This record gives sequence, structure tokens and C-alpha cells, in this order.
Amino acid sequence: MTTFAVAYDRGAVNAAEVALSLGALGDLVFVGHEAGPAGPLVPLLRELGEVLFLDDGLEPVLTRLAAIGIDAVVTFSDTMMPVAARIADRLGLRFHSAPAVALLTDKLRQRDELRAHGVDEVRAHPVRHAGDWPGAVAAVGVPAVLKPLRGQGSRDTHLVTDAEAGARLSADLLAGPDPVAGLVLEEFLAGRPSEPFGDYVSVESVTTPRGVRHLAVTGKFPTLPPFREVGQFWPSPLSPAEEREVEELTGRALNALGVRFGVSHTEVKLTAAGPRIIEVNGRMGGHINDLARRAHGLDMVQLTARLALGAELPERPPRPEQVYFQYNTPAPVGAFTLLETLGVDDVRRVPGVTGYRPYFEPGTALPASVMTRPLDLISGVAADHDEMLARLARVLDRLTFAIDTGGGRELVTAAELGRARTPAR
Repeated sequence: MTTFAVAYDRGAVNAAEVALSLGALGDLVFVGHEAGPAGPLVPLLRELGEVLFLDDGLEPVLTRLAAIGIDAVVTFSDTMMPVAARIADRLGLRFHSAPAVALLTDKLRQRDELRAHGVDEVRAHPVRHAGDWPGAVAAVGVPAVLKPLRGQGSRDTHLVTDAEAGARLSADLLAGPDPVAGLVLEEFLAGRPSEPFGDYVSVESVTTPRGVRHLAVTGKFPTLPPFREVGQFWPSPLSPAEEREVEELTGRALNALGVRFGVSHTEVKLTAAGPRIIEVNGRMGGHINDLARRAHGLDMVQLTARLALGAELPERPPRPEQVYFQYNTPAPVGAFTLLETLGVDDVRRVPGVTGYRPYFEPGTALPASVMTRPLDLISGVAADHDEMLARLARVLDRLTFAIDTGGGRELVTAAELGRARTPAR
């Protein structure tokens, strides 16, 4: 029986998806931090397989994994990529190399490497202390994007248009109640006019020592301030020539970063001067597995595992004949309590809607946050992009949230929550 080590944390795939997909291939051993986001899931993880904790260090875990006899290691979380790389290196398994992981998880080093290889010239400068701010502004200028050196989900990512306000913001992020370990100030990439779609896409790729295979270019909806993502769809609205240009840039970026193995998710900005790299991630993109399943019957979790076992490059799926979409109703940026969700039955009756999944129970209190923080996941299918937009508009008008921001119960529709827009980073 094949045995997989799953380095688990919050990421692109939840525990249920892992169990559904990988449980059919073999036994599972979960590796994670009991004190971290995976902690509340420990009872569930123990039902799915053995659970090993990293709270006392990696060495005891490596010893146990060696005794079990692990055949492959996978992860779907940025934060666990270094752990997965250490496991792979110790046990002689296939995964990103440690140098590649360092470049994939450190946004500044990634920018430096892409610049050194002539792939992309985006200006970037570290801000590890308040005193670094003047040098960063001098090197990058404003407007610019300020974000953590390491992170995901647009956590603490801000558009800076004023240098003095940026200095105060960076100081708060570095020394606040939930401080970040370091920041990077990046050149702001102005997107080309793209409404009603987003001015960026992502490329879903598979790499083995024999080369790179791009499986799909994922279209995006416009983002919300400051850089919150609200959804995506297959196929993208780009022309075949534009998709080839985006894929060629992605391939050069993967090669420059030393990616020789696994599934990757690369975000690309669409500018008037051509595509530019936003960032390269060495794991599957969020909810991409659902799109692949519905559009092609392709299980990306299983594909990741089969690559870890030594499978060759898969064939590229054909362009979908319909448009498969996902939309996340964005939570308010300010603190609030979710009291009730209204209109769910009406949403499910809209033609083409294939699923509605709420993410929070009534009574949940959420703090203020500028990160991507969806209230739900709406899934659907349409004949083309125009029909997708029309169906989604019907859904968002019917879906209403009762919230309390401190002044009592108020109603806000999903359409209202998704109305304010800003260019993607």
C-alpha cells in the first residue's frame, strides 16, 4: 500500500478534499502544528490517518516517517512547503528543492531571481524595520504595493499612494499587535482596461524534469480594495495568442526559479505593455481542484500525488466548451458579526448554479481585515462569458447578509459587498 505524507495547514485544499482524493490511492500521514490552524482539525485528521506534530521539532517526525516507510510527500500550503522539502530531502522523495522553495516562498528573493534572469523587472525593496522605509521608497517609488515577505490570501497587502502614510502603515504592520516578520515594497503594476473581467489571470502548470505543461489559464473577476480576490473561471477571456504569451512568460519564470517538479500556480498581471509576473506559487491555486473536476473530470489533488510518485507530464485538457465559474462574496473590511444569510434557496434555483457553500455560521464575529476573506463559495456553469456574468448578477442580487457592525442589525446584498473595485496587484 502506498503511503503519503501530507504536510498540512490552511491552504488551497481542505482535509476533506485530501481524504477524498488521496485516500483512494493509499494511506495518509498528516504532518502539522497542533498549535496552528490545523489544530482544531486534529480529531478529523485522526479519522483520516495518522497525525504527527511539529511542535517538538521536525527530527522526531522525520524519524517516525522513515519508520513508516513514506512513498511520497505532498502539500497544498505555502507555509508547509519548507517542511515538505525537508521531508523529501531526508527520505529521498520528489518535491521542490530547498533552494526552489526559498524562492517560491520569499517574495523579495523571488523578485530578485526573476530580475537576474531577465524574466521580469518589477522593482522591489525589503522593509524589515521602520528605518528601511526611506530607502524602499527611493528604490521603488509610489504608487507601490506593500505586503509581507511571506504570506498568502492578500494578508496585510496594501496599495501605497502616499509615502508618509506608507511609513506609518509599515511601522504599524511591523510593530503592531499581530506583527509581520518583514515586508516588501513592490512597484505597482497598472493593469490594462479589462472590465467586466479582472486585469490579471493565473496559469496552472505541471513541471517534471522533462519539462513544463500548462494545464489552463484561469480568468479572474475584478478585485476589491485593497487587493481582495473574489472569484475565477475557466476558460479565460483571453485570445489564444494572449494565452500563449502569458504561458511563455510563466514558463520562463518557473525555469528561473529552479522549479523542476510539481504543480504550480502563477499569477500574471495584464498591462498595456504586456503580461507581467505578480507572483509564482509552488502549489495548486485555491479552488482550482473544483474547476478542474467540473470542467474536465480532472482531480488535481490526485495529479499532485501521482507526480510525487514519479508520473510523467499529463496531456493538456482541451479548452472547456462551457464556462465554469466560482465566486466568493467578500466580507466587509471592518469588524462585524454575521447574523444571518438570506436568499440561499433562491440562489440555488438560479439556472446554472451548481453549488452554494457558506463559510461562517450565524453569530460568527470577524475582526477588521484587508485580506481576502470570503463569506461563501458560489459555483456555477454557463454557455459563455456573457451568460456567466448575467447569471452571477442574478445570484448576487438575491443573496443578502444580515450583519452587525456595532449599531444593530443591517442588511447588505452580495451585490453591494462586491460593488467597489480596484485594479489587481
